[in-house]
Amino acid sequence: MTAPTLPGLTPAPDPETVAAAVAPAPGSRAARLALPMSRRVLTEMAAEYGVCLRPVTLRRTDLHTGQTEVIDLPCGTTREDKCPPCANRARRLRQTQIQEGWHRTDEPVPSPNPATEEQRELVMLRAHLEFARDEAQRAAQFDQVPAIDQAITEVEEAIAAEGLRGAIAPSHEQDDNHGRRKRSTRRRQDAPDLPRKKVEPRTVGKVYTAPDGTQHRPSMWLSLTLDTYGRVLPDGTPVDPDTYDYRRAAWDAVHFARLLDRFWQNLRRCVGWNVQYAGCVEPQRRLAPHAHFAIRGTIPRAVLRQVAAATYHQVWWPPADELVYSLDRPPVWDGDRGEWVDRDTGQPLTSWADALDLIDTDPDATPAHVVRFGAQVHAEGVTPGTVHANRTIGYITKYITKSAADCHKAASDRQRDHLDRLWQQLRVTPCNERCANWLLYGIQPKKAHGRLQAGRCKGKVHQRATLGIGGRRILVSRDWSGKTLADHRADARAWVRRLLGITTGADDTDPVDQEDPPVYAWELARPEDPDIPPLQHRLLRALSQRAQWKAALLAARDRPSPDPALPTDQPA
Repeated sequence: MTAPTLPGLTPAPDPETVAAAVAPAPGSRAARLALPMSRRVLTEMAAEYGVCLRPVTLRRTDLHTGQTEVIDLPCGTTREDKCPPCANRARRLRQTQIQEGWHRTDEPVPSPNPATEEQRELVMLRAHLEFARDEAQRAAQFDQVPAIDQAITEVEEAIAAEGLRGAIAPSHEQDDNHGRRKRSTRRRQDAPDLPRKKVEPRTVGKVYTAPDGTQHRPSMWLSLTLDTYGRVLPDGTPVDPDTYDYRRAAWDAVHFARLLDRFWQNLRRCVGWNVQYAGCVEPQRRLAPHAHFAIRGTIPRAVLRQVAAATYHQVWWPPADELVYSLDRPPVWDGDRGEWVDRDTGQPLTSWADALDLIDTDPDATPAHVVRFGAQVHAEGVTPGTVHANRTIGYITKYITKSAADCHKAASDRQRDHLDRLWQQLRVTPCNERCANWLLYGIQPKKAHGRLQAGRCKGKVHQRATLGIGGRRILVSRDWSGKTLADHRADARAWVRRLLGITTGADDTDPVDQEDPPVYAWELARPEDPDIPPLQHRLLRALSQRAQWKAALLAARDRPSPDPALPTDQPA
């Protein structure tokens, strides 16, 4: 007996009955298309197990025996649209780096070792050569200077080989600095002054003691944004595209990295200690870059806002407000004179040195552009070991595997038009002193040549995928964790060896102890080489190897560890 149905309502159909009714007939084309593709399943499973989808194939040849071996190495890309396994591996590595350096209680970098006697003797020899060179120049014995310079070069190479870091002194070829231009370091009148303290050589934050006697060492995370260029809608598009300042948006994006450098310099001078940071630069919905940083230690929010308001970066370039030439009629290269000229009059364009001389001789000259932060400065305190700390690390590294243009997909015509207008402005914005876009403003770039193409500069900031964000998007201070990415990878390999009970790795073997150590020659293999298997064969082998590794790691993790201090969870 079935329940009565109310008038006007019909019972819901059974899902299995509906699926059976719409299922294609066996053997039909629709039934074949419903079957999953075997190669796509292989790719999905390889990505699930962390196998690189586009490995770099190398051929290793033993020079003693002549035996060759084909080895696949991960591509190592950081872009998820190219290789998701390698990009996710790079993101986890950055998360580990941020986590290890964020809430440190000790200084990450130890003091350098004292110099050895051999190193001190080489430095003394370099001092004697410098004294001899100066005496030769004073006595007008210029024929002896080249021989002394040669001896100085050899001693400096010996100093570097002995294990001393950095150059001991500038090269004598750089003594002639009359062509170097210097700008005034006086602060702008429209920028507020900042207190300046002597920066202490410490990187850890302040310790707070609670009433119950427990000590805490919290840290912070910070978000910095650029100024507004016009009112925008919730989707990031401008309310009025005609009044939206796309030129200033493009110039700010190009020079955003220098503004961040100036901010950290001002912050360290203001608080009086070496503030350490790790963060990421990404675009907002309005496509303007902003940055999220993890900061070791705590700083008052009022100080952060004060430093952000007082930070600016001046671009002392020739004026570039209006285009002198269009993209369809740019200047032409005169091969006989070796310079760019006007295509109609034949007059040469202003050289880069002359354009800078006009700025130096003008007492009322102003910078071509000034970059500033916006009023929105967000800062929060973060306690180590909390869910909020882990969630913040994930937020900072959310978009590091995507290109800047893919962080916010354009889903409407307004968003696509907004992106196109910004990119069109970036196409004609100069990115450096050698940029070909200076030709559009009637100026020959520095070290100009005939291969320049105005509007087609190969700089990273002019690419549609970067949105003007040049350089690195991951910014980590030098004394953050005391380790490089190679060190963090070595830590992960050491963790795996300890978990599996392996005491000796491939890097620990000493080839010197062998009677005839192997000597290998490496070369890049081509896919069409006869000894290179198809990519699917190599992916299948790598998938099987990864599956065996994963099974061994899971089995080792489930076994009770003989060492209680050994963690059973892999580092983040």
